[in-house]
Amino acid sequence: MMEDKFASTLHPLVDYGAGIFLLIVAILTVVGNVAVLATAVKCSSHLKSPDLLTINLAVTDLGMAVSMYPLAIASAWNHAWIGGHPSCLYYALMGFFFGVASMMTLTAMAVIRYLVTSTTTTNRNTIKKRAVYMVIMCIWLYALLWAIFPLIGWGHYGPEPFGISCTIAWSEFQNSPNGFSFILSMFILCTITPATTIITCYTTIAWKLHKAYQEIQNYDKMPNAAKIEKKLTLMAVLVSFGFLLAWMPYAIVSFWSMFHSTASIPPIVSLLPCLFAKSSTAFNPILYYMFSKTFRQKVKQLKCCCGWRIHFLQPEVSGEPAVSVIWTGRDNMQMSSVFKFNKGQSNSTVTQ
Repeated sequence: MMEDKFASTLHPLVDYGAGIFLLIVAILTVVGNVAVLATAVKCSSHLKSPDLLTINLAVTDLGMAVSMYPLAIASAWNHAWIGGHPSCLYYALMGFFFGVASMMTLTAMAVIRYLVTSTTTTNRNTIKKRAVYMVIMCIWLYALLWAIFPLIGWGHYGPEPFGISCTIAWSEFQNSPNGFSFILSMFILCTITPATTIITCYTTIAWKLHKAYQEIQNYDKMPNAAKIEKKLTLMAVLVSFGFLLAWMPYAIVSFWSMFHSTASIPPIVSLLPCLFAKSSTAFNPILYYMFSKTFRQKVKQLKCCCGWRIHFLQPEVSGEPAVSVIWTGRDNMQMSSVFKFNKGQSNSTVTQ
C-alpha cells in the first residue's frame, strides 16, 4: 500500500491543473532547447568558446525536462506519487543535479563574460575552448557531487509537503545537526555565492558599458557593435536573473520550512513556487528568440517535412561565414558567436 506521505494533499482539480502546467512547460522546454542545440549543430564551425556554456545551459534545461517532468505529470494526474521511495529518490536527485548544474553554468557565463569585456583585445583570445570544456566538466562533477551527498548520509531526499513531487527533505532538518550543516553549506556554495557572483559580474559590466555609452552620448550615432553589445548584455542579464527570480520563491519557502512545521504552510503555497521554479527551463530559448534575429532565422529553417527529414542537417548553401566584430571604442570590446544580432546589412556576431 502506498505510504500517506506519497499521497497528494491537494484537491484533484489542482493536481490536474499542475499536471497540465508542467506538460506545457515540458513541451516548451523540449522544443525550445532542441532548437538551440540544433542551431548549434548547424553552426558548429562558427561556435566560439562562450557558446559552449550556452549549449551546456540548454542541455541542463532539456535534461531536467526529459528526466523529471513525465514522472511529475503522471503523478499529478494520478493524485499520488508514482513509484514510491525509489522513484522519489531518483526525481529529487535529478532535480538537484540539474539545478546545481544550471546555476553553476550561469555563474561561469557571467564570469567569462566579465573577463571578456574587461581584457584587452590581445588577451581576449586566451579564453580557449579547451579551458571552457574544463569548466563545463567541473560544473557537472560539482553538481554530481552535491547530488550524491544526500544518498551517502549528508542530507537526504524526500517528498514535498503537497505529496506529488520530491526534493531535499527541508523540514526534516529542524532537529538534525547533520542535515542543517548540509543545508547551510548548500545554500552558501550552491546558491548565495553563485548568485552574488552573477550579480557582481553583470553590475560591473553594466557600469563599464554605461560609462562607454556616456562618452558616445547619442545612441543613434553609436557604433552598431556598441548597440549589439547593449542588447547582448540585457539578454545575458535576463537569462541569469530570470533563473534566480524563478527559483527565489521556492528557496524562501524551503528555507522557511526548515524552521517551522510544514503544517504552517498551506499545500497550495508550497506547490506554486515549485511550479514557478520548474518553468525556468522554458525561459532561455524564448529570450534568444526575442533578442536574436539570427536565432529566429535559424529556427525558421528547422522545418520538418514528410518522413521527419530535418533541414538543419543539410549543409549551408549561402557560404557566408560568421564574422567577428570589433568595436574600437573606449573599452575595445570584441564578441563573436552564432547567436548574433543583425541590424540592417551588418554581419556582426556577438556571443552570449
